[in-house]
Amino acid sequence: MKKNIAKGIITPLPVLIIATYNEDGTPDAMNAAWGGQCGPKHIALNLSPKHVTTENIIRTNAFTVSFADKKNLAASDYVGLVSAKDEKNKLEKAGLHTVKSEFVDAPVIEEYPLTIECKVVSVKDELGETRIVGEIVNTLADESIIGEDGAVDIGKIEALVFDASAHFYRVVGEKVGNAFRDGMALK
Repeated sequence: MKKNIAKGIITPLPVLIIATYNEDGTPDAMNAAWGGQCGPKHIALNLSPKHVTTENIIRTNAFTVSFADKKNLAASDYVGLVSAKDEKNKLEKAGLHTVKSEFVDAPVIEEYPLTIECKVVSVKDELGETRIVGEIVNTLADESIIGEDGAVDIGKIEALVFDASAHFYRVVGEKVGNAFRDGMALK
């Protein structure tokens, strides 16, 4: 028997670490679950207009998106708990290190194995949030997560997903099927 539940649940939600530069040039990052790929070359984020990261993205027209992983769970959660308004060097305090992106005016966090570099193509305020769409200009993948076929092996990342229903982090891992092939048996 099914029950009515008051809130909407879309799962899994990737735990995205959005990195930017503050006005003074210090790197900043936040943890965001409300975002994802919205086409082959674009990422969409829905962020509060009150976040320093949102202000930074609008000012610099650039950001990077890293995928939080099991190894960096505490640091990933921390950058979502603490505002750059209160802690200017929160990445340093979290034990995270950055280098400047070669392609956009944003930092790349070295500890995360997969990072997407984006330039802003659209900013729109709606429904009390700021919707930011970035064009993917480069993807950086650590060699440790690249499979034998040369593609990124998501299972090797141990990427975190946010369980919005229970407020847990979970890990992506096991391969259970083949996209665009397993359903062919039903044709």
